[in-house]
Amino acid sequence: MSCCNDKGCEVEALRASQSRVLWAVLSINGGMFVVELAIGMLAGSVALLADSLDMLGDTLVYGFSLFVIGRGDRWRARSALLKGGIMMAFGIGVLVQAGFRVVQPRVPEAGLMGSTALLALAANAVCLYLLTRHRGDDVNMRSTWLCSRNDIVANTGVIAAAGATALTRSGGPDLLISLAITTVLLRSALTVLFEAWSELRPALCPARLCPADACSCPAHA
Repeated sequence: MSCCNDKGCEVEALRASQSRVLWAVLSINGGMFVVELAIGMLAGSVALLADSLDMLGDTLVYGFSLFVIGRGDRWRARSALLKGGIMMAFGIGVLVQAGFRVVQPRVPEAGLMGSTALLALAANAVCLYLLTRHRGDDVNMRSTWLCSRNDIVANTGVIAAAGATALTRSGGPDLLISLAITTVLLRSALTVLFEAWSELRPALCPARLCPADACSCPAHA
């Protein structure tokens, strides 16, 4: 009987596959963060800057995901909690940027904005394709897949904002898409935090410290 017929070998093969995928998407997102940040500043686009921060958040997310591969459920849940917190922080950061642009309006360079968003969309489509086969592995990989899916939505919104900016010569579409990206970030952050906490809570509330009448642990629900 070959090694790959053993359960242990299957687990190791899964971990190796997850690692390869995460390193690939980490590299893609890290590179696109630099590109979007630089061009976003040059083009004066809040939506593009917001998308670049989202890329940075995903790069950190994938790094944490690599760290917990092969570790226990508690480590994976903690990583997902941290990822949810990062997503929440970047969502709030987008709100701050949008508020600053309301005070100091600027019409973005629609051409630079749209072409960069198209490049980011292509990059994230590759990432989503790579991650899809692993989205059901555990809460860690699912939260990573959610990050990539949200990027597709954000990129599409930035492309739409670039077209609207070219037509209206106004910074309004850029601000609206910034707020839309924020909404997606915050909703996904809450989803990740809820799922991670659901897995982590039983470990933090063991039966011996959790009387049935004093705790809401699932085991005593």
